This record gives sequence, C-alpha cells and structure tokens, in this order.
Amino acid sequence: MTGRILIVDDVPTNIKLLEAKLQREYYEIIAATSGDQALEMARSQSPDLILLDIMMPGMDGFDVCRQLKLDPACSNIPVVMITALTDLEDRVRGLNAGADDFISKPVNDVPLLSRVRSLIRLKSLVDMWKVREETVQKLGLRGFGLVMDHETYLNGKVLFVSNTRHMVESLADALVEDKDQCSFTHAPSECQALLQTKQFELVVIGLDIGEQGALRLTSQIRNNSNAAIRTLPILILSMHDSEMDIVAKALDIGISDYITAPIHRPEFIARVRTQIRRYRFQERMRTNYEQSITQATIDPLTNVYNRRFLDANLSQILSRSQSSHKPLVVAFCDLDHFKQLNDTYGHQAGDAVLVEFARRLQANLRGNDLVARMGGEEFIVIMPDTMIETAAMVAERLRSKVGNEPFLLPDGRQAAVTVSIGLTCNSEGPDESIFDLVKRADEAMYFAKNSGRNRVSTSLPDRPMNLQASHV
Repeated sequence: MTGRILIVDDVPTNIKLLEAKLQREYYEIIAATSGDQALEMARSQSPDLILLDIMMPGMDGFDVCRQLKLDPACSNIPVVMITALTDLEDRVRGLNAGADDFISKPVNDVPLLSRVRSLIRLKSLVDMWKVREETVQKLGLRGFGLVMDHETYLNGKVLFVSNTRHMVESLADALVEDKDQCSFTHAPSECQALLQTKQFELVVIGLDIGEQGALRLTSQIRNNSNAAIRTLPILILSMHDSEMDIVAKALDIGISDYITAPIHRPEFIARVRTQIRRYRFQERMRTNYEQSITQATIDPLTNVYNRRFLDANLSQILSRSQSSHKPLVVAFCDLDHFKQLNDTYGHQAGDAVLVEFARRLQANLRGNDLVARMGGEEFIVIMPDTMIETAAMVAERLRSKVGNEPFLLPDGRQAAVTVSIGLTCNSEGPDESIFDLVKRADEAMYFAKNSGRNRVSTSLPDRPMNLQASHV
C-alpha cells in the first residue's frame, strides 16, 4: 500500500535519510522544515502519514501535533514522532498530544516500515468513512463533523490475553477508572468465545502466549464476520527486544499498536486510551453513517425503501439482470379508494393501513425482493430472477391477503381494503431502461383500476398495450 508521507524536520540531512528509506518502498514524500510549514502542508497536501521531529526551533513537535489533532481537516492523519529523546515522560507527553507512535533515532528500517504500513492502512479506513460522509451530505443530510479528539476513553472495556496473569492484572490496575471493565484469559480459544458474548473496545495480547498463538489470534479477529469484532483495536505486549520481528509481522496482519518491555505504566495508559478513543470514533462514524443512510433511503412511516433509494438503485438492478440474462419483474401496487378511506376514518387510520399493507407485502415476498413506497398509497415491488408467471401468482396471493383480511384501525374498528396491482417484466433487448419497466407496470396498474379494481393486470414487453387483468 503506497501513500503520501510528510516528513517534518529542521535538519535537511535527516529528511534525506528518511526520504531514501521510504522512496525505496514507493512512498511519495513531501517535506517541511518548521512547525508552521508542517501545519500548512498538512492542510493543503492531505498526507496519509506525518513523520514529525520533536526538537525543532520555534514550534516543537508536541505543539504541532496538538494543533493537528484539533483541526478537523488534519485530525485523522496519523502522526509518528521521531526523536532522540529517551525520557519516557516525553513519550507519554507525545502520546497525550495525539501522536500514534514514537520511533527513536537512529531509525531502524523494520519498525519504521511496519509502522508506516500499519498507520497508512488505518488512515485509508478513516478516509473511507469521510467519503461516506460526503455521500451523506450529497443526499442532503447533515454530515457527522466528528473529531477523534472529542472522544472520551472512560470506562473502556479491555480484554487481556496473556499467560502472565500478575503482569496484566498490574497493567489493569493502572487503568484505575476502568479496572472493573477488564477481562482476562490465557487461551486464544476462550478469547474468541468472550468476543462473541461480551462487548470490548480493545484486545491486549501478550507475546508470552507464543508467536503462532498471538499472530493466529490477531488474524482471526481481523477476519471475523462481525464488523464490531473485526475492527477492534489490538495492542501487542512485547516482552523482549528479540521479538521485534514478530511485532513487525503483527503490524502487517493488522494490530493497532504495540508496547515493549519494560512496560512503563503511564505510556501503557496513554496507548490504551488512544486506541479506545479511536475505536469509539470509528464506531460513531459507522453508526452515524448507517443512521443517515437509513434516513435517506427508508420511508419513516412504513419502514420500506423510499423513492430516493429506487431512483439510485433501479438502473443498476436492471443492468445486472440484463448482463446475467435473468428475468426481472416490476409490480406497481396502489390501494383502492385510499382517499375515501382517509376521509371516512381519518389520516391516522390511513397511516395504520399503509403500515399494515407494507407488512403484508414483505411477509408475502422473498428476502431478495425489494419493496419501496413511491409516495402516498403507491408501492413498487422489484422481483429479481423471477418469471412473470410466478410473479403473477405472488401478486394474486398478495391481492387476496389484502382484500380478504380486514385491516384493524387504531380505534378498534376494521376497514375493508383492496389493492390493484400492475405487473411487467424486462425484455430481451439491451436498450430497455428502468423507466420503460416502471411505465409499463404503472399502465398495467391503471388498467386494473379501470377494469374494476381489486385486480392483478399484466403487461408484457412485446405486447405492452395488450393488457390483461385477473377476474376476482
């Protein structure tokens, strides 16, 4: 995975050294020699990762990182601080400022490249959500406007997987306000069971369970069918310097972070809090997106798709049917004398009838059939991979379910309701548009209306005006 990397250092030689290492891996490099220039380039160039020197004149790396994380345009760009400082307090200070990791000078190629790949992969995930936010805005809905810095880390739910119980319990004790939320296991198989039954926001895996155990567990989490589990952050506890090759493999598989022994408790706390905040941020983005899409595409009264969804998807559905040479049926359904029903019983009763009609529609169709409310009392049903004869039998069953079973109204009364249904199917030709299908189905529905209502009418593509309506 390639990407654009911004290197920030006031020493040109240091920039050249990092540039040489990263260009060999085909990364695009841009550079800044001051904090102010770094902020300007981050906003204008949108890098996928920032390698940030701490010790710079004027604005140091800590201040640059803080400002980046407070700017919605830059807050999601991963930051790795590169420093000669060995003071653990400075590492904690950097993590609290928003840095994702530290790399010490002189820079070792293996941890550098592994970390770069891991963080750029993370950035691409956040970018995907940003694209979806833009899609939501194009649909005329309010965007999320979320910034990770606004997320809290309190009451984080952490699962520890390690053979060294006393060590992980000591680390859990460091998470004072979150200690009661922690769970422990030494067996990867039990970890999988816990993930299925309890909700977690971070998994901490100790390499003391063995290289294969840790890597296999990481892979299983990343390939889980449940999105909430698949995207869980994973923090690796490395016990020895000799395990850095394993850490590099784990980063490539998909861990989120690591910490090496001797483990400094304030640094561990800072890394845990960062991962929990990031996970909550991404989950909030996902939830907001799903809610926004629901608002954009679902009819709030009947809970079926709305016209906006149909307009966006019908052409693709027809195109798939044409390319696979499979039949596609469109049914246009219209409740008979609906205005009269509203006038007699009131609009609340009319709404109740629409809700119940949509329920009966869905109950008498297959899972892959699509139901949408066009507006008012008009509904469309799309039946992929369905012969017109089969669709006619389904429509007749639906007509009978509506006409022969009274609708219960909110005041306890019952109302007799009928429906007229028009059917058509796609033709063999490639030039047919979805507009042609909907128009034919609409014409067939009006033919059923004009033939006495409470009927199913069929219009075939080769004989569009030769309409036939079933007799009741």
